[in-house]
Amino acid sequence: MIHSASENLPAASSTQKLVMMTIELAGRRVWLPKVVYDGLPYFYLAAGFAAFFATLYVSEWFWVLPHYLLFSCACLHLAFAVSRMRRRAKTAGNGLTSQN
Repeated sequence: MIHSASENLPAASSTQKLVMMTIELAGRRVWLPKVVYDGLPYFYLAAGFAAFFATLYVSEWFWVLPHYLLFSCACLHLAFAVSRMRRRAKTAGNGLTSQN
């Protein structure tokens, strides 16, 4: 008799179930209120500058200093990337794109 492999699969462990739920949750779209959505690049910008100035405030080498710098760079990058994407979407929506 031919048996399929799916009949003999063990039940998923609690860790596997947690991972599957996390992946499902991360894949969902999030709808933000308009005020929060419009303020998101400014939040990233403020958080990036705050982390950068926090690194300047630390007077001596501290283990958290590289983390502040990395977080600062990531936030500043996100701020500029989000604002650039919105600017491009706005110009594409107005029909201002150049055509060859």
